Amino acid sequence: MKLNDEEQAMLAGEMGETLRWAIDHQRQVGTFFDAPDMVPVTQAHIMADPESLGTAGADFVEQLAARSDRVRIPTITDPRGIDFSHADRLGQTAAMQQLERRIIGGLEKLGVLMTNTCINYQTILPPLRGEHLAMGDTGVTIYCNSVLGARTNFEGGPSALAAGLTGRTPRYGYHLESGRRGTLRVAVEAQPQGPAEWGALGGVVGRIAGSYWSVPVIDGLCDPPGSDALKHFGAALASFGSVAMFHIPGVTAECQRIEDAFDGPPPEPARVTAADLAALIKGDAADGEKVDVVVFSAPQLSLYELAAVAGLLDGKRVHRDTTLLVATSPENKSGADRMGLTARIEASGAILLEGVCFYQSYARELAEANGWKRLMTNSAKLLNIISGYGYLPTLGSTESCVASAVAGRIVR
Repeated sequence: MKLNDEEQAMLAGEMGETLRWAIDHQRQVGTFFDAPDMVPVTQAHIMADPESLGTAGADFVEQLAARSDRVRIPTITDPRGIDFSHADRLGQTAAMQQLERRIIGGLEKLGVLMTNTCINYQTILPPLRGEHLAMGDTGVTIYCNSVLGARTNFEGGPSALAAGLTGRTPRYGYHLESGRRGTLRVAVEAQPQGPAEWGALGGVVGRIAGSYWSVPVIDGLCDPPGSDALKHFGAALASFGSVAMFHIPGVTAECQRIEDAFDGPPPEPARVTAADLAALIKGDAADGEKVDVVVFSAPQLSLYELAAVAGLLDGKRVHRDTTLLVATSPENKSGADRMGLTARIEASGAILLEGVCFYQSYARELAEANGWKRLMTNSAKLLNIISGYGYLPTLGSTESCVASAVAGRIVR
């Protein structure tokens, strides 16, 4: 890789051991991906939840923090593993909480902003078209690339932290114009409605695409989706297919017409039907079966989604044998407190969690501590992930999820 004078000084250790580590890590990543050089970035987003880092990761963060180096660009964090105000109630141990506090303390000393969210594009500072970023969360990456037209690859935790410290990242993949061209055309023959159906569409397209380097172009939608719909679609597309970018003509930033997305004539499309969406949603439907936990998470909820859940819960109580968890960002939690949404949601017996994501919160240990097995959610991304933690998941609409939490059994 070609390094400029400042980057060479970092690599030589002239700016300290932390920057030497950071630029060397990035150089190795860039060499692997045949990056010609580095590109300056304006934001970095770190996935650093305690379940992923463990004690070795906490040690590493604290070692970096002890040198008094700080990030040089705005650097933010993905959801945490623990909401301390509810940790004891959910059965998260003192050791889990202590590890969380160690990681938070180390990141804060490095100057990282503890935003604790996977929906920073809805709550903090949305990037602009053409802005180069170093984003870690897959849902954040695909939304920024596609909807906003910013440029980022999936960055691993160490790579995102390195980008925060150096202010740059290797120039490959989605930082290049050539990497952002459409590779697959998908004709959608059914208009999704609600988060579960948009997530199901993302899941079906993700299975068709099946590659990080695939850029699907979605054709045939009748109504333009909103931010929450695209959030669920992109999160599921990334989860099921490892996809980092998509185009929707007339909706996403870099594609006004389908011809804009491809080099040459658009290819013949793969087709997605209503039956394809219904099959993914039905899955292990378990209609009528006892539901242990209903989860709104992955991605965190917007204020609009919180208001919808509050409206559905008004005057109702969550069943005594079921737990209802709702996860949102710290900024949205503050807004929900101020607007009375938190009080309305928690009056039902539900728990509104701040700054966390369910599958990053020791999900397997939560199941063991609380006796949970059957889980229901409106998130196709969570559906795709959570069985690996020992759960039996069911996907349903927001309305069905709330009705099931109240009934204590799966209701359609």
